[in-house]
Amino acid sequence: MIPISDPDASPATPVPCSLPPLSGIGLKSVHYTHVLDDDTAAKRPSWVEVHPQNYFGDGGPAHRWLTAIAGVYPLSFHSVGLSLGSADGLNRDDLENIAALCDRYQPAMVSDHLSWSGNAHDRYPDLLPIPYTQEALHHFAGEIGKVQDRLQRAILIENPSRYLSYRDDEMGETDFIHALCRTSGCGLLFDINNVEVSATNVGLDMQDYIDAIDPGIVGEIHLAGHAREEHDSGPLLIDDHGSIVSDITWNLYRRFVERAGPKPTLIEWDSNIPEYDVLMAEVAKADAVLTNASLEESRHALAR
Repeated sequence: MIPISDPDASPATPVPCSLPPLSGIGLKSVHYTHVLDDDTAAKRPSWVEVHPQNYFGDGGPAHRWLTAIAGVYPLSFHSVGLSLGSADGLNRDDLENIAALCDRYQPAMVSDHLSWSGNAHDRYPDLLPIPYTQEALHHFAGEIGKVQDRLQRAILIENPSRYLSYRDDEMGETDFIHALCRTSGCGLLFDINNVEVSATNVGLDMQDYIDAIDPGIVGEIHLAGHAREEHDSGPLLIDDHGSIVSDITWNLYRRFVERAGPKPTLIEWDSNIPEYDVLMAEVAKADAVLTNASLEESRHALAR
């Protein structure tokens, strides 16, 4: 297991990544044919991401499609079921199934969430927030160590979308994330929609959050849409991944990429699945931001 050290002992280690610093999509079955169609080659993503839990069966059409797609695209596995923050430990069945899928498909990246999804008796279909305490940090880093030892690779952990915060938190979210990356050797899957959602719901400063994240720990970025409810107490944002990316999230994304340079960026759309052209229009927006960042990097390199 990767040893757990003092969170303040050393800076985070840059995360290796074999995904291209371009835009990908969360792959849905309705888009299988589109991403393999030669007639739509000009509208293809640069990589695709899947939830490995959807491929835990040994065979069948899903694996036939994924085998074909893996022959064309780099893959990222975005797990939703390890429950790394559960007090009784991670979901061992999910870990073994993910390990088998990694052996089979050799994904470029594997990720999960800064959350918990169950206890000793039940598993929940939710990604629930953890307290930001030293005890939680030590536990979560240890569970990441078990995953990384089993998979023999560093993984990414996604910052959460939050609807509440804990009274007894001992540190802020960005401080917790940086300490977690230092202690476990993992990287960050930086979901910028989640920044807007959490900041609105629990009263964080979005720009301060974006500016606090060390680009060196970021191995992948997620962009998604959310739903908005109006209440007497103020707006509530719901992280439903069911619409286009908001203007606020696009602006936060530009702000981060201008500082960090291009990073692999996923358009995540999990409900109200759109037509392929609608999805690819969002990909084109992200690619434009990434292209501009690449040009700026080149200009700065020439000026030195």
